Amino acid sequence: MARNNVVKLARATPPSPTVMDTVNGGKGSIQLGDSMTCYAQWPKPTAIIADGPYGLAKFPGEPHTADGLDEWYAPHVAEWSKAAMPETTLWFWCSELGWAEVHRVLKMHGWKYKAAHIWNKGIGHIAGNVNGDTIRGFPVVTEICVQYVRDWKLATETGDLLPLKQWLRHEWQRSGLPLYRTNEACGVKNAATRKYFTQCHLWYFPPADKMELLAAYATKNGAPTDRPYFSLDGKAPLDAEQWSRMRAKWSHAHGITNVWDEPAVRGDERLRAQGLKSVHINQKPLRLMERIINASTEAGDVIWEPFGGLCSATVGAMRTGRQGYAAEVLPDFYTAAVRRLKEEAGNIGIRKSNKRNTA
Repeated sequence: MARNNVVKLARATPPSPTVMDTVNGGKGSIQLGDSMTCYAQWPKPTAIIADGPYGLAKFPGEPHTADGLDEWYAPHVAEWSKAAMPETTLWFWCSELGWAEVHRVLKMHGWKYKAAHIWNKGIGHIAGNVNGDTIRGFPVVTEICVQYVRDWKLATETGDLLPLKQWLRHEWQRSGLPLYRTNEACGVKNAATRKYFTQCHLWYFPPADKMELLAAYATKNGAPTDRPYFSLDGKAPLDAEQWSRMRAKWSHAHGITNVWDEPAVRGDERLRAQGLKSVHINQKPLRLMERIINASTEAGDVIWEPFGGLCSATVGAMRTGRQGYAAEVLPDFYTAAVRRLKEEAGNIGIRKSNKRNTA
């Protein structure tokens, strides 16, 4: 996690990253320094996993309250927005109050709220540590991980930027064809007018094959134009693969809800230092990191971890064959993370070798 005092540091170019490649096609890259100096060097992300300051005063330099977190995060959010693609998902870890302070900044920069996921650590997290006479409230055993996607917009022939829902309707109207003929174009009874071209909350993202049919139909039957119908850049005809990448990736897993019952990290997964119970007080479970990575990315995709800490997201990226890019400002955490990533790279090789030998 990043610390509040890093904003006072000079943002010089960070040293070269430490990079670990894995035999499953994954990669872990970590730099010592402020992630604000790294964003321009990193490839565009399919997922951003942000686990920065919470405003809980649990780390050196972190503020005692969530007040001001919106200003702290603002420059980072601006950089995430510049690098984001239509298929990018942001996973924002924080406390409830901390997220509430930052939400408006995310919304202002074009991030669309999808869902808040509750990490429930369970009653064991506070067992024996609650004084009922002084707490004056219920013990808190949760954190949240909020999912955002891009509210992407496309340009019209006049240069106006419209959300996809309005842009689709605009492009069909430009053809001069009546709206009901979208059903004929797609070979459906009424799904096109009812789902793909409605302007209400029932709007549905058109599948790529239907978009190709719509573009071809408008080209054949619509008004002559020098600008291809439904062209994403105003020049080239619509491509099905390009259209399929105009929304955030999602790979659904049945049986998982937005409440994640998972105890705080302990046992072999918990990183410890001599004389300390743990290196990092708020280490995230790899099971949860791999869950959000598998849901929103594919093998080979790039994942950003701007506030590295112990780089649990980057470990998850390496394990699942993704490309993880992280930064950490505190030397002690950076050193521990490098050691962890190197060990993980070796373990991935061992597991793959053992699997091959037992096949």
